[in-house]
Amino acid sequence: MSIYKVIEIIGGSEKSWEDAAKKAVESASKSLKEIRIAEVKELDMRVEENKVVEYRVKLRVSFKYIPD
Repeated sequence: MSIYKVIEIIGGSEKSWEDAAKKAVESASKSLKEIRIAEVKELDMRVEENKVVEYRVKLRVSFKYIPD
């Protein structure tokens, strides 16, 4: 039987939501092993002076739990 842990992470990009999600998963994979699913939970944008300056994405990430 496998056990998975679920966390939420937030990523950002000046290009797109897709790029923000990709960067977030790539960054998380440096410390999390065996990531299985990244589910988009929320999208938003940071706006300054009526211009989009950052696309942000909140992801729910599941990864295999490996006991010590």
